[in-house]
Order: sequence, then C-alpha cells, then structure tokens
Amino acid sequence: MLEARLGQASILKRVVDAIKDLVTDCNFDCNDSGIALQAMDSSHVALVSMMLKADDFSPYRCDRNIPLGINLTSLTKVLRAAQNDDVLTLKAEDAPASLNLLFEDENQQRVSEYDLNLIDIDQDQMAIPETEYAATVSMPSTEFRRICTDLAAMSEAVTIEANKEGIKFASNGDLGAGSVTLRSRTDIEDSQKNIEIALTEPVSLTFALKYLVNFCKAATLSDKVTLCLSAEVPLLVEYTIAGSEKAGNSYLRFYLAPKIGEED
Repeated sequence: MLEARLGQASILKRVVDAIKDLVTDCNFDCNDSGIALQAMDSSHVALVSMMLKADDFSPYRCDRNIPLGINLTSLTKVLRAAQNDDVLTLKAEDAPASLNLLFEDENQQRVSEYDLNLIDIDQDQMAIPETEYAATVSMPSTEFRRICTDLAAMSEAVTIEANKEGIKFASNGDLGAGSVTLRSRTDIEDSQKNIEIALTEPVSLTFALKYLVNFCKAATLSDKVTLCLSAEVPLLVEYTIAGSEKAGNSYLRFYLAPKIGEED
C-alpha cells in the first residue's frame, strides 16, 4: 500500500497548478523512491517530468510499484479543499480504485477526507537521455516569468541565445521586436537575485512562447529556475521544489522541442 504524508499541501497544489494546462490525464507512479510523473502534452511538443522524493514525506511507505491514474482537473477540485499549510496524507491500496486524500490543519482541529476515483491510463514511460548541455543558466524564476510574459505580447516565438556576453531572449512579431539580455550577476546580500551562466559553446535556439509562459506557472514552487540548452535537443526548464522538509531533492522539469523553420 501507499501512505505518504506531506508537511504542506501547497506543494502538491502548486505542482498540479503548474502542469494542468499542459496535461489532462497522467499516471502518478509511486515506488519506494517517491512519487514520479511523466507526461507529454497533446501536441507532443512539451514533456513534463516531476519527482517528489520519499525523503520529502514523513512518513513515506510504498510496498510495491503503484500507478495512480489521475485526471488533473478532478485533482485540482479536491485540492481546493486544502489550506496551503494543511498537512496532506495520500493513501492507496495495492490495486487501488481510488486515492484517499486527508487534509489536517496544524492543530488537527479540522480534518477533511476525500476519495478521488482513479482512471486507467495506458502511458509508456519515455527514456530521457542524459545530456551534456552547451549552456546552463540559473536565474530568478520571477525574472524568467516576466521576460516570457512581456515577449509573448510581441510574438509567438522567442530565440534564446547564450554566449560569453550573457543570455539573450529576443522575439520578432507583427507588433515589432523586443529583447532582454541578462549577464552573470552575484548579489552577496541576496543570493536569490544571482544569475549564473555556465557555457561550453555558444547556442541559439527558438521556442514557442506559449509553452514557456505555461512553464512559468511553476515559479511559485521555487525562487530559482535553471535553463539548459544545446543545439538540436529540447530545452530543459527545471524548478527545484522548495518548501519540502529536504528542499533540493524534488523537482519539476519541462522539456520543450525547439522550433524548426516555421514548425513548432
């Protein structure tokens, strides 16, 4: 059986809010390592990968591999019943027909319990190859969200170019052109403002902005976002899930195929 107790319900609420517009139905794959999710959007352009590791739950028990087929719209409705600081406990039997969700406030004076019906999803796990990226950029997640939102008003696509000068986001559409360039920065007083760029070779790729704007919904999970780029491979956008007991273990990742010519 599965029993997983999460100290803050807000963690799962933010994860689901960040991916529910990209993916409708998906399997939450539970095993002794934690709870994982992997799914593609309907156009097969973007891939979502999440891992909530067992160490971030207390306690965590999963006796065997259990796939939980969940409709994210339905899960969102149930999670609305939880306050952000509620303790969330997930329970399921070995061959479950439903997922039990228990919400408890800090003083255990208010306890809510729901059973969410599960669905059968025929979904193959994709092997994500290990990639040595040409450029890795760590920056404030709020800055990334601001850039993507602002440029989306100008165009449907953005070119991300990383070189020794920094990282440049540029768009060119019917309304005109716009660009934002960021250079490495170290703020001794506030490390959350740091921008770190690791570069082995220059890289320039173009992506559909509507997906990046969607990825930015995960900015509530972490103060920082990491972008990894290499020629002819999908962009990796990674958020470390903060607020768990051992922050840094768990993550939410998005992969986005680059645009080729006029195609997505």
